[in-house]
Amino acid sequence: MPSTILDSAVFRDIFTTPAMRAVFSDENRVQKYLDFEAALARAQGRLGIIPKQAAEEIVRHCSADKIDMAKLKKATERIGYPVLPVVQQLVKLCKDGLGEWSHWGATTQDITDSATVMQIREALDIVEKEIDGISDALAALAKKYRDTPMAGRSNLQQAVPITFGYKMATMLAAFERHKQRLAELRPRVLVGEFGGATGTLSSLGKDGLKVQVELMKELKLGQPAISWHTVRDCIAEVGCFLGLVTGSCGKIAFDVKLLMQTEVEEVYEPFHEGRGSSSTMPQKRNPISSVYITAQTAMVRQLVAALLEAMIEDHERATGPWEIEWIALPEIFMLSAGALAQTRFMVSGLQVNEKKMRENLDITKGLIMSEAVMMGLGAALGRNKAHDLVYDICREVAKTGRPLIDLLAENKEIGKHADRKALEALVDPANYLGVAGEMVDRVLAMRKKG
Repeated sequence: MPSTILDSAVFRDIFTTPAMRAVFSDENRVQKYLDFEAALARAQGRLGIIPKQAAEEIVRHCSADKIDMAKLKKATERIGYPVLPVVQQLVKLCKDGLGEWSHWGATTQDITDSATVMQIREALDIVEKEIDGISDALAALAKKYRDTPMAGRSNLQQAVPITFGYKMATMLAAFERHKQRLAELRPRVLVGEFGGATGTLSSLGKDGLKVQVELMKELKLGQPAISWHTVRDCIAEVGCFLGLVTGSCGKIAFDVKLLMQTEVEEVYEPFHEGRGSSSTMPQKRNPISSVYITAQTAMVRQLVAALLEAMIEDHERATGPWEIEWIALPEIFMLSAGALAQTRFMVSGLQVNEKKMRENLDITKGLIMSEAVMMGLGAALGRNKAHDLVYDICREVAKTGRPLIDLLAENKEIGKHADRKALEALVDPANYLGVAGEMVDRVLAMRKKG
């Protein structure tokens, strides 16, 4: 009976995705073990290390649908590891004792680690598609709202104006960097393992590296310079990468939650009938994807810490830390897939309220433009004097609720240097966006280039 969020019939496709769950399923894991065994048999048969007839017979039976999963479960509980029980079943499937040539010179960890790397390869392909989809959606938002003014916020307070396109472009730039990271880490991470008992391939003598070369060609994995049974930086790197990617998803979710507040209402998650409804308050439209993303990404970060813990392994074969990866890595990938899918759905259908963005720029009676006024008057009054003068006027705005423009226009000292028309230009948010538009253009151009 399903008992966790990731396998629950109710929750599983909210917190992860069917595609990622399939990658880390028992069936796919066992198939990866058998893919290794088949590749090893082909390589060794080609090199004349095992009989070609044996290699052909072994390859013929390397299909997970031929493995009795109930027997595998029972044997794994008895032995402690699933690889040997898989090999035992494979041996029995082969005729004339030819299966005895399977697993020649290999050890359990060779198969387990190489299978894990093959799962990682499949999983990263899924991650890449989601990142691409998120980038596409963010690019569309950045382009569409390049010049749409909104309040920039610092310490949850209105700071100075930005544009919504700029806000989206900052996140787009992050996801473009994630693409670069993914391209860079693949050659380091997608490396197989074949070292035998302690990594020296002593069971194959002088033929060890020859077999390793041919095996990795078969598996389409990189060849390790040296065995990595207890040196786990590459596995940890994958986890850290997903921590970074989902961290960006969490950042988007956090901002969306804040922007959906009743008092703000500048954006909303995609809507369909009943989404975000409250059981008691009919008026509510709660964030949904953002909430799930927050939970998923928080758990990814905790599990990444577990992968880093798993790096501390003893000698040449470990006593426990390795098994931490068995628990943490699939969950990291599955939760990451869920967070990415929720993020992609959210940004692809994000509802943007430009009218409310403009209204919110006015709620402080012009105070959001105080820096613009100070800088505008600074050339004539001096920056410090302008700062102090505008500061006092801002306090008066806060006290009386009168618009900043009126108090500025009434000030005699300011009137010597700027008339009301000039002051109105200074307090117009559209005139104080810096180079936000150019920055958006630059991110979009960099993305297009590559």
